[in-house]
Amino acid sequence: MEGSKTLTGPDEVLPSLEAIQRARSSLLETLPDDGLGADHVEAHLKREIVPGLNRPSQSSHYYGFVIGGATTAARTADHIAVEVDQNVHVHLPKETVATDVEDRATHMVCELLNLTPEHWPHRIFSTGATASNVLGLACGREHVIQKSASHASSQQSISVAEMGTHKAMMWAGISDVQILTTVPHSSLRKAASIVGLGRAAVIDVGRIDLPHRFDMAFLEDHLREEKTACIVAVSCAEVNTGLFATDGNDMARIRALCDKYGAWLHVDAAFGLLARILPPNDEYSVLNAGVAGLELADSITGDAHKLLNVVSLYKTFYNTNAAYLNTGSSETTASKDRTIPSPLNIGIENSRRFRALPVYATLAAYGKNGYRDMLERQIRLARGIAKWIMESSRYELLPPASTGTSRSDILKSIYIVVLFRARDGALNESLVQRINSSRRMYVSGTQWIGKPAARFAIATWLVDPERDLPLVITELDKATQ
Repeated sequence: MEGSKTLTGPDEVLPSLEAIQRARSSLLETLPDDGLGADHVEAHLKREIVPGLNRPSQSSHYYGFVIGGATTAARTADHIAVEVDQNVHVHLPKETVATDVEDRATHMVCELLNLTPEHWPHRIFSTGATASNVLGLACGREHVIQKSASHASSQQSISVAEMGTHKAMMWAGISDVQILTTVPHSSLRKAASIVGLGRAAVIDVGRIDLPHRFDMAFLEDHLREEKTACIVAVSCAEVNTGLFATDGNDMARIRALCDKYGAWLHVDAAFGLLARILPPNDEYSVLNAGVAGLELADSITGDAHKLLNVVSLYKTFYNTNAAYLNTGSSETTASKDRTIPSPLNIGIENSRRFRALPVYATLAAYGKNGYRDMLERQIRLARGIAKWIMESSRYELLPPASTGTSRSDILKSIYIVVLFRARDGALNESLVQRINSSRRMYVSGTQWIGKPAARFAIATWLVDPERDLPLVITELDKATQ
């Protein structure tokens, strides 16, 4: 694996304001009748457009959003994916290995995350976190309405995919579907809207003292409501603070409740799933506990290149094949050793680009130990920043620690997000702009309990804690002067 010390980014994480303005003013106002020619447009892109683009993947000092940076192997494979121009939709074992590559890539992702691949036969790459949550909620909607129908002893064969949500709910004898969660990512509400359950279906059942954790009694109160079907959605590392919704045996308790009341258990792990690769030791004990028991879920959304693993996708997303989509071979006999389902039958798109190839390439290039090293470097930098903030007289680490909590315990809870603000309340209105003004480092603005705050999201594989922490401290110092 390439050593991170040799992969320093540019002096400026963001392009200059002048470069952005030049790029903006160079954009074509109208579509040309005859076209400018490929060579002219290539020069236009490189000379005028590219200098004004954001360049987070090239810098270890971009901490705005959870963007992991493309590894060398992934970049190479992505270029190849463009060149071969594969339309990944139907498993055609005598014509292409594209679906075999995807099968191997998702199989290796399961191995990376200590999930038994055979327990997750329907694995697919989606277009992003929202699409992944759409898949999970759609499967959950199908499952819980069918469960309600069986409890109601309905003689009708119930399927939302066939009948639509309204008719299926009516036959199942239910009047509501709830999505029970804690501090959900915004994409969960958007996904709820898309699948027809509605944003209002997302109900927070978090504890008052620790809102990211489940109030188990409150959760069960909702699960037992009459004429109501439920999906439980676990936020595996809340995106604003990096804190996990479950701890230790929580997943087992939630699983038992879901089984008792016929609920679907979905884990939105787009942010925290990679913590499954950390070694089980005291340094990572809090993080180990946060991802313990994820294998008990019915569906999992991951964000290592936006991967989703879901157990019953086929029933919900089966494509009633047009004649031209006939695979010419049985799904169950297409592979001598295993079943490889056609992606169009377990995902949203009937066709899509060859997303699996970069994932396959980067996992093959760096392996489990390489990815563990990447994540551990990110965690060390996050904890180094958090430690400095805790010792600073000008900054405050968020959320505020409970009385009696030691600094050591606080640091153990830090994953790859550091939420903070200035102690000078007036300064927080412009804090993010002041930090980012040098353009040598980038953090994102957010809120904590309705007030402005700032946030580090350390997600790039290029991180080197020893190299990057001094720059971070310098820029934080300058921002309060």
